[in-house]
Amino acid sequence: MNSLFWFVLAALGEIGGCYAFWGWLRLNWPVWMTIPGTLALIVFAWALTHVDASHAGRTYAAYAAIYLVGALVFMRVIERVAPDRWDLIGAAVALLGCGIIFFAPRAA
Repeated sequence: MNSLFWFVLAALGEIGGCYAFWGWLRLNWPVWMTIPGTLALIVFAWALTHVDASHAGRTYAAYAAIYLVGALVFMRVIERVAPDRWDLIGAAVALLGCGIIFFAPRAA
């Protein structure tokens, strides 16, 4: 459960940070908006280092599904666009893959 907290914090940091740059470059937000965006991206990287996994690559692979779900929540809440059934099916498949990668029994 501790890893889930860090994954969610990482997703918030990455999505928030990237959206700040999206806003600046695509929505004509002021350039200073990249400052909190950069801080959010630092939180993203820092949070991933706290996930309890044996290898960074495995952490990043498992995190991808959490990010994907977070991005769909962002799309629904912030952009007010409902995910379609294909978005939801894809998210379910990704979460299944995340579970296999992260929770599979492995030899020490």
